[in-house]
Amino acid sequence: MHQVPLEQLVVFLVALLAGGVAYVSGFGIGSLLTPLFALRMDVQLAVAAVSIPHFLATLWRFLILRKDLDSKVFRQFGLMSAAGGLAGALLHNVASSPQLTIIFCGLLLFAGVTGLTGLSSRLRFGPRVAWIAGLLSGLLGGLVGNQGGIRSAALLGFDLEKAQFVATATAIGMVVDAARMPVYFATRLPDLLSVWQYILLAAAGVLAGTVLGRMLLSKLAESVFKRTVSSLILLLGLAMLVKLLH
Repeated sequence: MHQVPLEQLVVFLVALLAGGVAYVSGFGIGSLLTPLFALRMDVQLAVAAVSIPHFLATLWRFLILRKDLDSKVFRQFGLMSAAGGLAGALLHNVASSPQLTIIFCGLLLFAGVTGLTGLSSRLRFGPRVAWIAGLLSGLLGGLVGNQGGIRSAALLGFDLEKAQFVATATAIGMVVDAARMPVYFATRLPDLLSVWQYILLAAAGVLAGTVLGRMLLSKLAESVFKRTVSSLILLLGLAMLVKLLH
């Protein structure tokens, strides 16, 4: 009987977890898969390769949740977040620094703690603050290379139900993906074709994880959902800080 190589199994299982986490929290695919891919390829190629399963899972998630999109928050916060994220990504190689990553981690830790303690429920963004929060969170996320976590952290400042939260975060992620993927294909297509097996395994994993995440989200109460997202944001901040310090 043919045995699945351990490396391929790990890629699929991590992608499965990432797809499930992303359906619940609105982020997680890039955070989990990019470091894994970077063990076998350069970081820039890892980011480009992960963008493909990321887009597929994001598209499917949006098709499922599209009716729950909060169009007002998407316009006020989402478009500016996407624009800031793209600007930050373009400046990543020239403007990123450990100091920015520390600030980024601090914001994630703050958002996670305030979410778990209930303080975030007292923070509500008006239209002007939403524009500024969207731009800054997207810019910082693009500079550091992790837009999804800070985007979800900022979205906790809006009065959104769980389905609205995930749908809106997903729609913003789709805008970013649609803008960045043509650049990756134009600049790294031969390299992407050379790692097609990783991409295919990750795509299968995140799509399967999306099914599991959908079942989990339907069972989570609103209060439990917000604490779950806050916990995931806190863990992301801690993981990034530990990685930076080591």
